[in-house]
Amino acid sequence: MKYIEVTFTLDETGFFRDMLVDQLGNEGPYESFVDTADGLKAYVRADEYDPKFLAVTAETFPLPLKYSVAEMEDRDWNAEWEKNHEAVLVKYSGGSVWVRAPFHQHRNDVDYEIIIEPKMSFGTAHHPTTYMMLGYVAELDMVGKRMLDMGCGTAVLAILAKMRGATQVEGIDVDEWAFANARENATANNVSIKLRLGDASSIDGEFDVITANINRNILLADMERYANALASGGKLLLSGFYPTDEGVLLAEANRLGITLCSRKTREGWSALELVKK
Repeated sequence: MKYIEVTFTLDETGFFRDMLVDQLGNEGPYESFVDTADGLKAYVRADEYDPKFLAVTAETFPLPLKYSVAEMEDRDWNAEWEKNHEAVLVKYSGGSVWVRAPFHQHRNDVDYEIIIEPKMSFGTAHHPTTYMMLGYVAELDMVGKRMLDMGCGTAVLAILAKMRGATQVEGIDVDEWAFANARENATANNVSIKLRLGDASSIDGEFDVITANINRNILLADMERYANALASGGKLLLSGFYPTDEGVLLAEANRLGITLCSRKTREGWSALELVKK
């Protein structure tokens, strides 16, 4: 089967990368995506490729969007994609987490192993922000904790929290594809997670740990909702932004009575661990 490869160049990744994937995959026929250093490669069957849809997507996208189109040679692209999709070993102080797809080999020499069906949802541990957030969840005492994963994507953070002894774990995402993928991954890992389709306005209850790996603007807009739902002494774990964004995020957190405990950086991205007074 022949496929078309569309290579996109984005001035900013993160949230806008996810927005582009959503438009191409949910509103269009694109089947798979690969991150690049400055954007994204998207793949669609040649018989479903629509240049008008692609042009409209580029014209209406909120950021400048450059792209090039190439026809790929005929081959078994599913097998090819699986061959090039690597599992990730996340190392943290005290241990390791092996995040793999169902077609990767099981490992016995890790502390935790998470199976993630790598579709279009964000959260396969390849991105530096997911890597750092997994490290935070692995390092915190999760036993008996109530945990909320905002913008849960694949639910990889929620799954790890459940594996580490959290008693009540919830995940919320606005994307229907992510919601379905999260349910599939929870089942694959034999964990029970309450999953909901929605945004921060659907937060209900009090939590000991809240994770949000989204982007600066959404984090700022929703910080007060996180603060209201966070128990006294609870931890707020944030990522999805650059080191230059830390100041404005910390200022808003401090205004709400949430202070910095620690920070991580990886490949130009930041993650923060905060606590509610």
